[in-house]
Amino acid sequence: MPRRKSIETATLDPEGSKIGEPVPKAVIDRSTASVGVPRQPDHGLGEELSALRQQIDTLQRQILDGARSVKGGAGKAMRQTEAAVKLYPASTLLLVAAVAAAFAFAGHRASLPRRRHQSALREVRNFYDTIRARI
Repeated sequence: MPRRKSIETATLDPEGSKIGEPVPKAVIDRSTASVGVPRQPDHGLGEELSALRQQIDTLQRQILDGARSVKGGAGKAMRQTEAAVKLYPASTLLLVAAVAAAFAFAGHRASLPRRRHQSALREVRNFYDTIRARI
């Protein structure tokens, strides 16, 4: 049968530990010079659940407040964009065309074949074929 755990706490030696003394397997509290697991308050399961529910409610409120502020910011940006398009339709059209051209140019540059690498690969293949033909 396993030993029962002691709930009493022993005080630490103020002079320090001695060589060869066994190290206790417990919590060492330096402020009170005690060794052992401190007694836990007897909370009921209902109290713990109510504390967790309060924390969950607080988190839900914080998330809802954050979502409302993001939604409000997005709505404000949308209204400002609509106002800018109504006030400056030609400038907006030019801006959209410039952005589309920049994306098209970047896509075209990325899709261009790399001829230098293909020629280098071709040269390596030719060199390999000549070495192979000599062997």
